Amino acid sequence: MSPGAEGAGSLDGLIALAGRVVAVQAGAGRRVVTAESCTGGLIAGCLTAIAGSSAVVERGYVTYSNQAKEQDLGVAAATLATYGAVSAETAAAMALGALDRSPAELAVAVTGIAGPGGGSPEKPVGLVYLALACRGAGAPQVERHCFSGDRGAVRYATVRRALELLLTAG
Repeated sequence: MSPGAEGAGSLDGLIALAGRVVAVQAGAGRRVVTAESCTGGLIAGCLTAIAGSSAVVERGYVTYSNQAKEQDLGVAAATLATYGAVSAETAAAMALGALDRSPAELAVAVTGIAGPGGGSPEKPVGLVYLALACRGAGAPQVERHCFSGDRGAVRYATVRRALELLLTAG
C-alpha cells in the first residue's frame, strides 16, 4: 500500500485518525501506552506524529520477539508456549503488561502475522489479535481479525483498528 495514498488505509489517513485519538484522549486526561509486535511501532509513530501528543502518549513498546514480550511486558513463557505469540491470550497479556509497567490509563497491544511468510493453516497470514486494556476495568477487550492484502496492507489495517479502539476507549 502506498504511503501517499488517500484514506484511512494510507499513512496520511492513519495520522489523521491518530489526531482524533490524541484530541479525544487529551480532552479526557488519559494517557496511552502501546505494545506492538507486527506493527513494529507504527501505532506509536502515528500518535507521535501529532503535535501535542506528549499529553497522551506515555510510552510504547516494540516487542517483536517472544523474549522481548517476556522481558519487557511480562508475558508468561507458558502463555507463549501454550498459545503462541499470535493469540488472544498473548495480546491480552501484552496489554496488561504494558499497563502494569506504565502510569497510563489505556493500553493497546497488537500481535499478528503480517506476511508474506510465517502463516499456517491454523494461523494464516493476515491474522491479527488486538487487545485494549483500561486501568481498573478488569480483563482486556480482545479482537481477532484476518486482514487481507500484502504486508503493508495488513500492518496499516492493524494500526487503523488499534487507533479506532483508542478513539472510543475510556
